[in-house]
Amino acid sequence: MLTEIAAAHRRSVAQVVLRWLVQRGVVVMPKSVRPDRMAENLDVFGFGLSDDDMARIAALDTASSLFFEHRDPATVDWLNSRCES
Repeated sequence: MLTEIAAAHRRSVAQVVLRWLVQRGVVVMPKSVRPDRMAENLDVFGFGLSDDDMARIAALDTASSLFFEHRDPATVDWLNSRCES
């Protein structure tokens, strides 16, 4: 689905994701050492996503982490104990 949206806007998937975050008011700090990627990351202000695009991307959120649940106090305690070691 991200590939479809990117193709419709003639942009990369990374640009679509960055644009989605920007349109939501999220401060984005992409990282790259490659000049072509840096230029691509900056080129997210020349297009906008439709309300439908925004909703389709938002629907990808399953409200669960593939790594760990950072809102769970037990997980936070476990992570903190790892940092103290």
